[in-house]
Amino acid sequence: MTETNLTEPNLTEPNWIEIDGSQGEGGGQMVRSSLALSMVTSKPVRIVNIRAGRDKPGLMRQHLTCVQAAAEVSRAKVTGDKLGSTAISFEPKTVVAGEYHFRIGTAGSASLVVQTLLPALMIADSPSVIVVEGGTHNDFAPPFEFLQKTFIPLVNRLGPKIKLILELYGFYPAGGGELRAEIQPVPYLKAFDILERGEFTRRSITACVAGLPIHIAEREVDVIRRGLDWDESEARCESVRAKCPGNYLWIELESKCLTEVITGFGRVQLRAELVAREALKEVRQYIKSEAPVGGHLADQWMLPLAISAWQSRNQGLRGGGVFRTQPLSLHSLTHLQIIERFLEIKATVETLDGGVQEVRIE
Repeated sequence: MTETNLTEPNLTEPNWIEIDGSQGEGGGQMVRSSLALSMVTSKPVRIVNIRAGRDKPGLMRQHLTCVQAAAEVSRAKVTGDKLGSTAISFEPKTVVAGEYHFRIGTAGSASLVVQTLLPALMIADSPSVIVVEGGTHNDFAPPFEFLQKTFIPLVNRLGPKIKLILELYGFYPAGGGELRAEIQPVPYLKAFDILERGEFTRRSITACVAGLPIHIAEREVDVIRRGLDWDESEARCESVRAKCPGNYLWIELESKCLTEVITGFGRVQLRAELVAREALKEVRQYIKSEAPVGGHLADQWMLPLAISAWQSRNQGLRGGGVFRTQPLSLHSLTHLQIIERFLEIKATVETLDGGVQEVRIE
């Protein structure tokens, strides 16, 4: 068994935290997590070399919307908030709960805007409502069903009551979808562990199309159902309403501790069978693993768990928790390092038998 301590050295600048966006995974999450943690801790942050290694470096529309939304919610002073900017400074003042409506203007992920604002608003002093227009079902971003069925139920176990509503689907490239989040906050987040998955108590396959023939969804469902040897009653197909054509599928695996949602997205000139096989491969990997927390969930679960640990330091309570997951990606390891920079907590990762990793945040 090996152990890795991810603690970063102390910053030499006492007031501002500086994040180099080119380090580690180097993607947009470095911006979003830095904004979220800055609002939670009231620590100002400078982010430089934003998305430096990407084909189009700097802030894209969805990242800029996150910056502007965070600034509005926390009444922050911001510099560099424009499209293509590779450096911003963000100095929050006071997080103000309330009703907010943001429009990305592209198919950029509405889910990621919600996740940027959620940490601060779920420990605010009064309820909030967030409405975000943009993409609701994007590749490389958590789609609505993942948030609603996997992420939000775990966050609610920390104490807040969050309800997520899909008003309209939004696919690439038109976007135009709409998410609504209703947030009942709590002063402090609880702690709990996710160590054992247990038997699956429910499972299902769903494929949907917007403005496309239903046989695309039927072919995807058939590939996955036959590949897993599941019954026809565990699969369904839907036609949904959206501003542009789109195709999306998700597989639910419910156990005693959580519901894992694995997704797939149709793409131009990619046969439905290939879309389904990509998702099927991920489902098989999750079933084979003994880890309850999937790789995508691990990446997102770290932040609320870390806030629980940070809040508990002077309260005489246990905060944070331990969870077991599939091997962490570079994306997740980079995320942990950012969390530690802001919250000054300890995070360790232990590799157990079978490739399972145990993440301890406390």
